[in-house]
Amino acid sequence: MSWWRPSHVGYAVRSKLAALGAGARLFVRLLSLAGAVAQRPALLRDQIHFLGNHSLSIIATSGLFVGFVLALQGYNVLQLYGSANSLGLVVTLGLVRELGPVVTALLFAGRAGTSLTAEIGLMRAGEQLSAMEMMAVDPVRRILAPRFFAGVIVMPLLAAVFSAVGVLGGWLVGVVLIGVDGGAFWGQMQAGVDVVRDVGNGVVKSAVFGVTVTFVALLQGFVAKPTPEGVSRATTRTVVMASLAVLALDFVLTALMFSI
Repeated sequence: MSWWRPSHVGYAVRSKLAALGAGARLFVRLLSLAGAVAQRPALLRDQIHFLGNHSLSIIATSGLFVGFVLALQGYNVLQLYGSANSLGLVVTLGLVRELGPVVTALLFAGRAGTSLTAEIGLMRAGEQLSAMEMMAVDPVRRILAPRFFAGVIVMPLLAAVFSAVGVLGGWLVGVVLIGVDGGAFWGQMQAGVDVVRDVGNGVVKSAVFGVTVTFVALLQGFVAKPTPEGVSRATTRTVVMASLAVLALDFVLTALMFSI
């Protein structure tokens, strides 16, 4: 099998290392442009609206139905042990610790991440990025950086909306539909949820996921081949790579936050 030749393997390894190095340089460059983005808030505002407001409907709808399912499943288990009044605590912890940040990140990758990749990839295919460079306009500063920081800001806000709507959905199913005591539902939730350990760690998770998903989307669009097929493949890679990265990081962050 000719592709197992040492020269082919070495070329593949060198190409992957070069790609990792280029991605790392781009990430550091984006972080260094935080001050430049703050000096042009209009660009950041427009991207926050594009990424956040346009994703709000799918995030809220998904959170509502996840809350419905959590309440149904949680009640069926808790009533076996006579702890149905703890339904509010179970639903809230499941949302703010895990499902809120993770599901929001996956939905964000599928909706906003693919949009970012396609937008940047089409700019590459239409030679708009090259034209900006010819006019001495840095495309990383003008195009990528506002979108990157907008994604980092939007992600925790969307995760908070997801969790809040999910708790409301759990209340509708548990209290209104099933008949769990409403005072016990809210009281157990307020007594058992710690703001720093539970809600704070969920915010940290969502911020990390926002950095990851947004950077993967921008990177794939920036290095996409300037052809329709190249842009479509870059969009597919964004969903796959961002989703796997979110799930892997969720395991690492959960181990660090809740196992110590």
